[in-house]
Amino acid sequence: MSGFGNEFATEDPRCPGALPQGQNNPKKCPYDLYAEQLSGSAFTCPRETNKRSWLYRIRPSVLHEPFKRLEEKTLITHKWEEDHPNPNQMRWHPFDFPDKNESVDFVQGLKTVCGAGEPKARHGVCIYIYTCNKSMENKCLYNSDGDFLIVPQQGTLLVTTEFGKMRVDQNEICVIQQGMRFNIEVEGDSRGYVLEVFDGHFTLPNLGPIGANGLANPRDFETPVAWYEDRDVASYEVISKYQGHLFIACQKHSPFDVVAWHGNYAPYKYNLSNFVTVNTVSVDHMDPSIFTVLTCQSLRPGVAIADFVIFPPRWGVADKTFRPPYYHRNCMSEFMGLIHGSYEAKEEGFRPGGCTLHSMMTPHGPDADCFEKASNAELKPQRVADNTMAFMFESSLSMAITPWGNQNKVDDKYFTCWQPLKKHFNGAIKRSSSQLTNGMSKVERTC
Repeated sequence: MSGFGNEFATEDPRCPGALPQGQNNPKKCPYDLYAEQLSGSAFTCPRETNKRSWLYRIRPSVLHEPFKRLEEKTLITHKWEEDHPNPNQMRWHPFDFPDKNESVDFVQGLKTVCGAGEPKARHGVCIYIYTCNKSMENKCLYNSDGDFLIVPQQGTLLVTTEFGKMRVDQNEICVIQQGMRFNIEVEGDSRGYVLEVFDGHFTLPNLGPIGANGLANPRDFETPVAWYEDRDVASYEVISKYQGHLFIACQKHSPFDVVAWHGNYAPYKYNLSNFVTVNTVSVDHMDPSIFTVLTCQSLRPGVAIADFVIFPPRWGVADKTFRPPYYHRNCMSEFMGLIHGSYEAKEEGFRPGGCTLHSMMTPHGPDADCFEKASNAELKPQRVADNTMAFMFESSLSMAITPWGNQNKVDDKYFTCWQPLKKHFNGAIKRSSSQLTNGMSKVERTC
């Protein structure tokens, strides 16, 4: 089904008429189903931010044994004080897939790289890498702490949710919102990135002077249609991520037994190739906010807990301009990943499946080779980032790196890409009288 945040109504075609008419919770639901509401916001939120869906299922989700701490070792953490802060530019080589002799599913393959905040206070972000080679089988996960934005880098994800099924390929993303149970099947080695937000839900950015159209258009987001399975099993594991820890409960049936549902709170996917890019047609740079796909806003107007930004193929036509990204120090934290191709500002070293983190006020920008080439290139219309898709998770929070993030695949030589930058300044060059006058202050010209 097409559209971002729409009011959907869908039922599995095997059970026509499964949706109650005229009310949400009848005395008896069609097909003797159970009615269950999933709330993604407070009941009293303004209508434009109120999120909820009604699910009509074979058994209610409460039918499970008590949750217990998952004893299996996990690399999911929100303990940000375990390592000393690190203000350096950070780069990671592509993360390794599981060993051929290991079987690792999506949950087992989640590893926290960095983040900030506290899920108990519902404020913060967390960034993960996942590497796996096995389907989850009789297991599902749901996140009590926030929303997951999943970015596959290698391998297709077959995602089954209570709302239906999604196939998420490379160059697509999916969002599994808080509380939604899901299972992920893979075929061989799979790797990607996950952004988690605790504060609220992702929305489309406001367009301002751009107008009504452009960037990620609402019609290009897709939500699954209802699909159910009525399957009894000896043991189905339901894993809950709660306050940064994993808990497990067992039940004797599949949780994906929702025959019909309606509402505006559902998982969704988006194909990044549908993004409508805008950019300058004169001089200088537009800010990278013009590449924002989704945002999770803070209580401060215009300040994001997290933005999901992409750098897709496009035309570069800026005149009298250094076209690659400029040198920069930012009050936001910038985590970048590469899905495929080569990023224009750092064609060497930054590889698909790897990532970088440029923390608050840490300087960054193009490497020396990129600077020299772009400073002397002929300025004509040119294609940028063909066969490439890089992205950025940008946050107003100051992120800490976990011990695992500090110890795995770190590129200790990252800083060397800037060391060959040369001094081009020559104060002895004579300028024309008009240039000298224009460079003087009003007081100097008067004197």
